[in-house]
Amino acid sequence: MGWSIAQQYGLTFHRSQLSYKGYTLVSPHSGDSVFLIDLQGRFVHRWKFNNLLPRKVELLENGNLLVLGLDPALVPQSPVRDSEPEPFEQRIRRLGANCSLLVEVNWAGEIQWSHEELSFHHDFKRLANGHTVFPVWVELSKDLTDAVQGGVQLPHEDQAPMLGDDIVEIDTHGKEVRRVETWKLFDPVNDPICPLEGRAEWTHVNSVDVNDTGDILFSSRNNSRVAIIDRDGVMSWKFGSPNTSHQHHATWLRNGNIQIFDNGMHRRLGMPTSRVIEVNPASEDVVWSYEGHPAAQFFSGHISGAIRLPNGNTLICEGTSGRVFEITDKGEPVWEWWNPIFNPSTNNGELMGFLFRAYRYGVDYEGLAGQNLDPLKLEDLNRLYGLL
Repeated sequence: MGWSIAQQYGLTFHRSQLSYKGYTLVSPHSGDSVFLIDLQGRFVHRWKFNNLLPRKVELLENGNLLVLGLDPALVPQSPVRDSEPEPFEQRIRRLGANCSLLVEVNWAGEIQWSHEELSFHHDFKRLANGHTVFPVWVELSKDLTDAVQGGVQLPHEDQAPMLGDDIVEIDTHGKEVRRVETWKLFDPVNDPICPLEGRAEWTHVNSVDVNDTGDILFSSRNNSRVAIIDRDGVMSWKFGSPNTSHQHHATWLRNGNIQIFDNGMHRRLGMPTSRVIEVNPASEDVVWSYEGHPAAQFFSGHISGAIRLPNGNTLICEGTSGRVFEITDKGEPVWEWWNPIFNPSTNNGELMGFLFRAYRYGVDYEGLAGQNLDPLKLEDLNRLYGLL
């Protein structure tokens, strides 16, 4: 979407009688900090990292922050080459949402637990038993690379093995206890890469979620697929193109349905616009949706997500604009906040206010109990960005 050259940042709209009361967690892209903000749009807590670029973050019930991020020392310092393919360890650093560390820190930012995985990317799910599920990149065989249909071969991808995704579960000690090779479950002909995408990756998993029975729900951007893998490793459900296009953030809802942020990039018919949909996996019917009015008013070509809140509202992160807004089940807007923090992109140095995700935690959330959430604690920072 477009916005004014005089865009107002921070809180721009709030209907307090209809919003879900709580605090919103955001992590401005390519920055060194994670922020908790109140419903008045003010920073009430900041976690700052010296040796980590936070990507995906969540506040746990124990009050710790779980952060998936990248060691800044691994950011590529040279442009991509058009001839000889780079080694796997360097090549993945040029891909969106690449990460290398999963770190759990307390309220003061002190590390309580960490796990290193050089091919981490995008997302994680912390389970009730303390295990963690996440996607990793893997190189595919030449035969499978050649068999996968679609995509455009770019010069610097020539001769390089295509990448696929495994989904891994580790225990509290970092020991692997489960691995699903998603590239064995997709079909190279029937699940092709979008014809407007490169061929560096087949799937590009950008979200994972796990239900109480252990079924894994995940979203794959490059071939526009959302799928469920059961405890036996069988793909029990698959949904996507042409119903979604380069979607993100597929999540289970309490009623068993699935919510998806449908980015709409490279949509087959019509102009690219975004929407949030709720899908009944049994019937594959879209039983609820939110779109812009007009449709072009809501669009984020990549990143982004949506969270269904306990009161039935939905918190939406329109990632590329840095806009977070809350709507009722009827699509009525009740809260809007624009990210005021712009960081230089690790790719080209361009300033951007991207947000990968946003999460809302209720005022009674266990992880917030006993914490100082006074915005005056960060008075200088709030005044710097015009939030006070």
